Amino acid sequence: MNNMKYVIGIDLGTSATKTVLFDINGKIIADASREYDLLQPHNGWAEQNPSDWYDAAIETLSKVVSESGVDAADIVSLGISGQMHGLVMLDENCEVLRPSILWCDQRTGKECEELTEKLGRETLIKITANPALTGFTASKILWVKNNEPEIFEKCRHILLPKDYLRFRLTGEFATEVSDASGMQLLDVPNRKWSDVMIEAVGIKPEYLAKVYESPEITGYINSETASLTGLSTSTAVVGGAGDNAAAAVGMGVVEEGKAFTTIGTSGVVFAHTDKPKIDPEGRVHTFCCAVPDAWHVMGVTQGAGLSMQWFKNNFCVEESREAEESGKHVYAITDSMASGIPVGCDKLIYLPYLMGERTPHLDPDCRGVFFGISAMHTKAHFIRAVLEGVTYSLYDCLLVLKEMNISPETMLLCGGGAKSKLWKSMICNTFSLPVATSKSAEAPALGVAILAAVGAGIYSSVPEACKAMTAVDPDMMLPEENKTEEFRKYHSVYSSLYKSLRSSYKDLASI
Repeated sequence: MNNMKYVIGIDLGTSATKTVLFDINGKIIADASREYDLLQPHNGWAEQNPSDWYDAAIETLSKVVSESGVDAADIVSLGISGQMHGLVMLDENCEVLRPSILWCDQRTGKECEELTEKLGRETLIKITANPALTGFTASKILWVKNNEPEIFEKCRHILLPKDYLRFRLTGEFATEVSDASGMQLLDVPNRKWSDVMIEAVGIKPEYLAKVYESPEITGYINSETASLTGLSTSTAVVGGAGDNAAAAVGMGVVEEGKAFTTIGTSGVVFAHTDKPKIDPEGRVHTFCCAVPDAWHVMGVTQGAGLSMQWFKNNFCVEESREAEESGKHVYAITDSMASGIPVGCDKLIYLPYLMGERTPHLDPDCRGVFFGISAMHTKAHFIRAVLEGVTYSLYDCLLVLKEMNISPETMLLCGGGAKSKLWKSMICNTFSLPVATSKSAEAPALGVAILAAVGAGIYSSVPEACKAMTAVDPDMMLPEENKTEEFRKYHSVYSSLYKSLRSSYKDLASI
């Protein structure tokens, strides 16, 4: 007789919801995903209909339950990971009042200024661990108050995307510390709602959901969800986590000294810390993490993989054609070209500020630069310069963490850029840290499934569950001291360039 227990992770992303059924060793048993649309009613706006998330979750849950052949009674718990910061407003009948305003929506510049004027930048950073940012939920609430007062008046519940889904699946109004940290309404050091922030945006405390720790049980699958999906009403639903916090758990970055670097469209350097550490300059985000009584700090490079994609799309037509004809990946071809060029690209340096910058400069006006171009430089030099420039930008993020006395001992690498051995070696040598590649293809879904396993009592703690359910590529790359010295010399010039150009960036923006 099979006594195996199972857990589900739902990852509610911006482009799709993915649902994965795991056994308690972290093995994928079944998975399903469904895409939905992003609505952009005006330039810089981004919205979605919460009903699309619910429909996608019901469809994918039904699919994994039926296709796995697993007995519903053996699916003991479920966790939800979600795109962070999105605003969902419900009325007194729990009906959605307007489409959700998403994390990437940029309409709230004035509201961020209003919050900063009202409370002061220092107070904001002290309470919420971050300056007022357009992405966060608090400024979105203020925008609705200022621009859609009739909707604001009807609002009785404020939820994040994954917590709206939880409400539909369980009937409970609940959130957890990692996702709530990104609302700019939570007192991040004390892991509870901030009266000061609630008053500043003009809502009542009861509009906000109860705050749990991420592995805690927040409710159970309700009878409606059970009849639509085949799940059991005895399946527990745990707090879950925001997407980055969930990915950290899915990669086992849950203890002091552990960190990961993501090279996706943007880049993230993310470190776990057992104490709440806040950068007084607001260059990095500090959030509660999905491990009870611990935090994480993350720096963001806006144009990481985006820089390489931009260069390929505009300047690598021949390489793209060769890739199609040979069946190789275009980035394997560009990597091969770049690997023939020495460290420092014969004195060519790239600044990856294609989308402004977040860490460490917090400057929307800065722009990309190739510095030191000479007649000897070839396309291969430019490709390598892009890879090195992004590496230096990520190293800048690590240096801010080090200023805050957060010093990772190892670095996990994930995201599309992690597939490049050349990029991995640049990060290993510039950071001067051992680097391994994460094997968790479904890190956020696995992360919340791990939290679900802890909530169900299968494991006693998040670190214990991670040891059983996550896998790391055993091929650890070690830094070479002579190469570290070379990269650091060029990084020193790289980091001086922003200071030299800062006023010129402002002049250019004002034309």
